[in-house]
Amino acid sequence: MAGKATPATTAAQRAKVVHQLHEYTHDPAQRSFGLEAVEALGLDPARTFKTLIAVASGGGKPLCAVVPVSSQLDLKALAVAAGAKHMVMAEPAMAERVTGYLVGGISPLGQKQRLALFIDASAQDLPTIFVSAGRRGLEIELAPVALAALTGGTFAVIARPN
Repeated sequence: MAGKATPATTAAQRAKVVHQLHEYTHDPAQRSFGLEAVEALGLDPARTFKTLIAVASGGGKPLCAVVPVSSQLDLKALAVAAGAKHMVMAEPAMAERVTGYLVGGISPLGQKQRLALFIDASAQDLPTIFVSAGRRGLEIELAPVALAALTGGTFAVIARPN
C-alpha cells in the first residue's frame, strides 16, 4: 500500500479480511468526499459508502451509520434501528474525537471508540462495497458481511434517495 497504514487498514489486515485498497489524490478544496472518491476512482456510487456519525438528541451516545454516497442518511429510520426517539448528526469535532479520524476520512473500521454501527441494507445485495480506509484519498473495498463482522454492525434500511 502506498502511504502510511491507518487503524482501518490495520484492523482489516489483523482480522485477515479479504480487502483491496484504492488510493487517489485528494483535492483539499473538495468537500463532497464520497463523490470525490467515486469520480477519482470511477466507482459506482451505489457501491461506495460514506461513514456518518449521529447521536440521539438529548445527549445520547454517538453511533455510526454507513450509507451509499448516492443517498442521504434517513435520521428517522436510523432512530428506529437504534431504538432511539430522535437522531441528529454529530458535530464534526465530536465525530473526529470519537472516531480518531478527520471528517472526509472517517472509516467504520478501526475507530478510536467502538460505536454501535448500522449499515444500509442495500449493501447486503452487493459482492463488495467501498468505504473510507481512514484518510482522505484512500478507500477500502471489502464484502459487506466482512464489514459487519469486523465492526459488530447491523444491516438496516437507513438511507433514502438524494
